[in-house]
Amino acid sequence: MMPRMIHAFAFSTFSAFAAFSASIPTHAADTETTPVANQSNAEFSAGKKAIAAKDWTTASAAFEKIVQRDNGNADAYNLLGYAYRWQGKMSESFAAYRKALALDPTHRGAHEYIGVAYLKAKQPAKAQEHLAKLETICGKNCEEYKDLAKEIAAYTP
Repeated sequence: MMPRMIHAFAFSTFSAFAAFSASIPTHAADTETTPVANQSNAEFSAGKKAIAAKDWTTASAAFEKIVQRDNGNADAYNLLGYAYRWQGKMSESFAAYRKALALDPTHRGAHEYIGVAYLKAKQPAKAQEHLAKLETICGKNCEEYKDLAKEIAAYTP
């Protein structure tokens, strides 16, 4: 009896996890270095929902609150930079991305997003530097590398 209960529990736990992970979007904005901690953070969830809704002001406010409380959260700084970039606040965006990369030099999402920000700022050579860093970190087949490479290829000054 006990082995069947354990098997049933394990199967239901796996099924629940599989259903949960299938619902997570796979775009680069979700490239997190601390996803478990971020999942339990209501502000982080609110910020991600605001990003999904393209509500950049609400998103930046949520991530600002997070980094005020936890200035070691590279994911929050990355998404704060992302929200700032969409608001055209390039100085703030670069500062947030740099902080994310100072905290986690291998943060793929931050390398991708700062590369896109450099394109927006008409600095394609800087974007290329971050593409090279992504190649070192995760190779040419990771999503962040492919996304940034596509943005660079489509770039027109």
